[in-house]
Amino acid sequence: MRVCRWVILMCGLGLLAAAAVGPARAAPAEDTGEAAGEAAGMADVYKTIAIAASVSFVTAVSIVGAGFAVGKVGSAAIGAAAEKPELLTRSLLFVALAEGLAVLGFAVAMMLLAKM
Repeated sequence: MRVCRWVILMCGLGLLAAAAVGPARAAPAEDTGEAAGEAAGMADVYKTIAIAASVSFVTAVSIVGAGFAVGKVGSAAIGAAAEKPELLTRSLLFVALAEGLAVLGFAVAMMLLAKM
């Protein structure tokens, strides 16, 4: 249940950041040329919000998933090391692979952020 709350919180914060980054709404247009420009500006705002929401979602899900994986794999690694101490270095490799999920999620988020 806590995981869902954190994911929702991270997505909400991403949407708030996107709304703050987006350009302000222009004054009402008198000419059709200005109206087309305003429509394009609003499309840019929605694109910015969509990218920021996807960045926050990717970051939140990858970090939560990596935390869950490290928790499960780490406890199993410590349990295996308690029985056979020579397995500690091998089992820590799996913990590092689980942490790699968060790094990959962060890399994907930065690539999405570069599209803004």
